[in-house]
Amino acid sequence: MKGKRVVVTGASRGIGRETALALGRMGADLSLVVRDAGRGDAVAEEVRATSGGGDVDVFVADLSSMAEIRRVAAEFLAKHDTIDVIVNNAGVLLMDRQITKDGYEATFATNHLAYFLLTELLLDAVKKAPAGRIVNVASEAHHRGTIDFDDLMGEKSYAGWRAYGASKLANILFTSELARRLEGTGVTTNSLHPGVIASGFALNNKGVVGTLWKLASPFLTSSENGAKTTIFLATDPSVARVSGKYFSKCKVKTPSREAREAAVARRLWAVSEELVRVRKAS
Repeated sequence: MKGKRVVVTGASRGIGRETALALGRMGADLSLVVRDAGRGDAVAEEVRATSGGGDVDVFVADLSSMAEIRRVAAEFLAKHDTIDVIVNNAGVLLMDRQITKDGYEATFATNHLAYFLLTELLLDAVKKAPAGRIVNVASEAHHRGTIDFDDLMGEKSYAGWRAYGASKLANILFTSELARRLEGTGVTTNSLHPGVIASGFALNNKGVVGTLWKLASPFLTSSENGAKTTIFLATDPSVARVSGKYFSKCKVKTPSREAREAAVARRLWAVSEELVRVRKAS
């Protein structure tokens, strides 16, 4: 990975941190997108201490905000003009419905719209790479979700795990439609299930869910193991020409029926495009 620029979102802990450390050891030049500057700087120092000589910089943004996504993309492009790999990893699990500054449901905004908009804004830079890759961290939780176009923001009905599942389903649908649109460009995109990971992404929930997550963590997959498929898709020559697939344990896996519906993927793309464009215009 020497000489290759990799963008990793959600890089301050969990899978994102392990992905950054592993890619750093391979010599990649890293751009870490984090919400907390202190944690991001700490990971950057870890990377520098163990890296194979690559460059590392940190960008701070709240990826639930469309304005902050646009800002951080502009900041990145002011420094770098080529991206070899984007790893869309940042995500949340929220048991209680929350609304972003844009008026969007926070799980949908952070877990799906952030992937969609950041990728769109950085895509020209990926196309400049000899063989660009876009890796989207999804989840087997997508089986628990469905895309309800009449209630994308959970205004009529909201349940945390259902919203999370729908957002992870959206990641897979986004990946398949993006792959279709990228045909002939040399850029590939794939999504993946990392495993049930003992990371901190659910610990922002109070009460039963946060407590149960803490209790279950010792029995879950480590972040290091959870990052293996992400790293595989970002680096391995065997998948250099594979695109639009869903992976688990470094192997192609068939996702849910809805995740394979091209019409749903196209409609979600159109709706997502309208949502981010509306906020851009405002």
